[in-house]
Amino acid sequence: MRRRKFLGTCALAAFAAAPALTLGADAVPRSYARARLVDGNGRPVKASAVPRHTNLIFHYPYAATPCFLIDLGQAAGPAPKLKTAGADDYAWPGGVGPGRSIVAYSAICAHKLTYPTRDISFISYREQATPHSSLARVIHCCSEHSQYDPAQGARVLAGPATQPLAAILLEYEPGRDALAAVGTLGGEMFDEFFAKFGFRLAMEHGSKGGRQKVGERSAVAELADFCRQQVRC
Repeated sequence: MRRRKFLGTCALAAFAAAPALTLGADAVPRSYARARLVDGNGRPVKASAVPRHTNLIFHYPYAATPCFLIDLGQAAGPAPKLKTAGADDYAWPGGVGPGRSIVAYSAICAHKLTYPTRDISFISYREQATPHSSLARVIHCCSEHSQYDPAQGARVLAGPATQPLAAILLEYEPGRDALAAVGTLGGEMFDEFFAKFGFRLAMEHGSKGGRQKVGERSAVAELADFCRQQVRC
């Protein structure tokens, strides 16, 4: 049998082995249907071919909820002491892939739910510091300047956000060099997202408003191709 690495299961095992960590309901890894990450032609994304320090975007676990996929160029994490806005502790297991450098997070900002749309994105990963921020290699939301560290579970480094971005748990298959999304970890904000943007999402996704699950595959694209304009701050 082909052996697969399920990070959701690994995360649960890590929690069980860390008695000092108190888990709340919102801190438990949540399993969703497995979605293989594919390119625009439906071919599986190869982990070894993911470009470094590039904003890639896919949708998971719902058709309307965007996520970042980033190769940080070096091993990331783990981050054992993260906390949701509801004060629930959790541990992020770290990156995946050949160098454990590939990470994925919800692209919905934990402050005012800013997210990449087809027209514009105020949130993105920045490899370099900018005139407005001395921090490099961060996910930066220009709406209110919340900044997150993708190498440490998207913990908040600056700005008004009260919790890390929700992590997307990835499964890596070394034999096939393939990636799949299998769940989430941390403070999900999907209910708030659908409540706030329901009308817009219904216009874009039809009567279900993007709440339909992504299915067995989720297409990955560069953020520059996904949206027409990226705001830099």
